[in-house]
Amino acid sequence: MTPRHTHGSLMPHLVVFSHLRWNFVYQRPQHLLSRLARHYPVLYIEEPLHDLGPPRLEGASLAPGVEVIKPRLTMAGPGGFRDDQMATLQPMIAEALRARGIDDCIAWFYTPAALPLLAGLRPRAVVYDCIDEPHDAAGPRVHQLEQELLAGSQLVLAAGPSLFEARRALHPNVVCVPSAVDAQHYSPQIATSKIDLMLKAEQVQGRIPGPRLGFFGVIDERVDMQLLERIADAQPDWQLVMVGPVARLDPAALPQRRNIHWLGPQPYQLLPQLVADWDVCLLPYALNDATRFISPTKTLEYMAAEKPIVSTPLHDVVAMYGDVVRIGRDAISFIEACHWALSETAYKRAERVGEMLSTVSRFSWDNTAEVVHEAVEKVLAERAAPIVVPLLAARRPRAATQEHEHAMAAGRSGRRERATG
Repeated sequence: MTPRHTHGSLMPHLVVFSHLRWNFVYQRPQHLLSRLARHYPVLYIEEPLHDLGPPRLEGASLAPGVEVIKPRLTMAGPGGFRDDQMATLQPMIAEALRARGIDDCIAWFYTPAALPLLAGLRPRAVVYDCIDEPHDAAGPRVHQLEQELLAGSQLVLAAGPSLFEARRALHPNVVCVPSAVDAQHYSPQIATSKIDLMLKAEQVQGRIPGPRLGFFGVIDERVDMQLLERIADAQPDWQLVMVGPVARLDPAALPQRRNIHWLGPQPYQLLPQLVADWDVCLLPYALNDATRFISPTKTLEYMAAEKPIVSTPLHDVVAMYGDVVRIGRDAISFIEACHWALSETAYKRAERVGEMLSTVSRFSWDNTAEVVHEAVEKVLAERAAPIVVPLLAARRPRAATQEHEHAMAAGRSGRRERATG
């Protein structure tokens, strides 16, 4: 069913340009856009793939209201949206929109590198969902393109306090929208009740003894490999369980120890069952340019799974969750924090779980999507032509209001940190 306005007129499409593949890791774009698809049909255009066949677009419906477009081009070279692809991509995308009858849209960007494709559109508004600092790997012009995207956007969403502080002076309409969590998905009570998935998780990690200290997510240059080695060498009885695809690294160069287990990518549906059998959840990130602005979605997911969490001192983790996440500022204090987590008493566990679930309750994806929906509707109402029926923004639910205000406050003032070591 095609979403409509309150007065019956068709809603604009979200035409999304993303460097993240829909079927890679289920994260912020999938959570947010699958919910916004209840209001706006979504056309999700991924960065091109190199292919030996003729240039073409492959489309597939991968979620209700969401069609994913995968461009396949013959141009070799590094991945991403590149300038030398634009002359080929622009008419292909324009034809795809015509074929689908899309003449009213909102252009939505996850990467500034795709900005030249805006020339082929006449969007009602432009939204930039800024989920990370642009990487030089996206091309030599990516920082210039981001400046142009900021200048041409009507709404900028910042995925955490660090990104919000870095963008708020660059645009008049920046909203701090931290990534959230589907708490029910990770609930240990629900996870362990799904016997078929628990059996699959046992097949994946059942041979690994305890205690298990786990991580799931993309394994790339942001993960502190030296820290993993230090933990594994200092505590040979601890088992480090690493779940996720390897990106931008040579898999052969990953640290190899008897107690480090690289389990590769696993389905999103199976993650709660894997986590259910972990003793501690880890955020073992290096402190470098690639992690300066990250706000890991998995922090809240670990909380919803009711597991103790140990993290390196990432700014957004300390600012937003430093009262419920143990912070290790070096290898020694990180290992000490893991010891603390493994020796947690029943009383301390109950206290921690209560604090975590209280935090999780403020950050649901449903409420976050409503905050974004209201922000988009406000932009559309301000930009609507006189002949267009005014967009009537739904009143923000109280929970969404509280969440948004909490996120903004966290971004400005930080929160109490519980440090170790």
